[in-house]
Amino acid sequence: MQYREDKKTGNKISILGFGCMRLPSTRGRIDISKTEELFKEAIDKGINYFDTAYLYPGSEAAIGQIFEKNNLRQKVMIATKLPIMMCKKTSDFDKYFNIELERLKTTYVDYYFMHMVTSPAQWKTLCDLGIEAWIEEKKKKGQIKQIGFSFHGKRDDFIKLVDMYDWGFCQIQYNYINTNYQAGVTGLKYAFKKGLPVFIMEPLLGGRLANGIPKKAIEVMKQANDSMTPVGWALKWIWNQPEVTMLLSGMNEFDQLRENIELAESSVPGMWTSNEEETINQVVEIFNESYKIPCTGCNYCMPCPQHIDIPGCFAAYNASYSMKWSLGMGQYILNTGAIHVPAYASACIKCGKCEKHCPQNIPIRDSLDRVKKRMEPFWFKPAMSIARKFIK
Repeated sequence: MQYREDKKTGNKISILGFGCMRLPSTRGRIDISKTEELFKEAIDKGINYFDTAYLYPGSEAAIGQIFEKNNLRQKVMIATKLPIMMCKKTSDFDKYFNIELERLKTTYVDYYFMHMVTSPAQWKTLCDLGIEAWIEEKKKKGQIKQIGFSFHGKRDDFIKLVDMYDWGFCQIQYNYINTNYQAGVTGLKYAFKKGLPVFIMEPLLGGRLANGIPKKAIEVMKQANDSMTPVGWALKWIWNQPEVTMLLSGMNEFDQLRENIELAESSVPGMWTSNEEETINQVVEIFNESYKIPCTGCNYCMPCPQHIDIPGCFAAYNASYSMKWSLGMGQYILNTGAIHVPAYASACIKCGKCEKHCPQNIPIRDSLDRVKKRMEPFWFKPAMSIARKFIK
């Protein structure tokens, strides 16, 4: 495993971090047994950073249970996040933090985030509630080692945020498709210049850069290097950059874990060649032609009051461009529950609840209209109605 130094603390962090938002599950519940085996293998192979959050259902508790049972706490660094959107008064800071410590079965957090910061105004609101004094108190007690923020706003706001506080680290969405999205490459380089460790989320764009690559782009990759998978192209592109401290990958299968570890073991800054850079540039051009709605499938927009599977709708819509319309339609039928419990994009009542929680700032209501126009032709609903009668 390769490690990069957190210059603020001297910590050596594995360049591959374990993202715990999408842990293995069975019937909607985290599969503790499988997760335990994944964690043990990850740590055995050198991964020493595990990322979770208050808002990830069951994740903190699963980590606490598994780490306590296997005596793993001292072998890793744990990162979790304060749900700042739920903090309306000063006492809420302790309320949620104490719950997290209890779930994680730990007395301290190595890297503690202000979760989903979108603007300087949002940080100022927290300051007005006394967050700075609260952080200092927790640091003095040793309950928080380093404080940082995960960012989901505009580039200029990111730069302002970096300068507003003595942060210990930051986390941004970054991949070869999103170089100019949110903080982007400009934000990455600015934070690095200021001495901040930079952690990367969504290196695979919610899996789209692993399983949603247009066929034409895959052909370009194979011509350049027949032995490298789309995952390899995406992760190595990030690790090639010295400004990156670590990237998070949500690995819920052993094949994913092992592939990512193998890639991490051979990745160092500056390894990228001009031919590989040109290949990625071609892939980006092809991808941008077909990737219409920049949804990463984080599910923060869910649940929808109308039971619409919003990420599923967007994934099917994008697939209808990147692959075939018929394949996208098949995915749309499955993702919307169109056969059993209809919850089409056209069921949207424009309440806007989803948009308040979207870290990508996607205009979800307008985007669902686009899905409806493409994926629900005049014959769609009558055909689904007939299909349901036969299913019953």
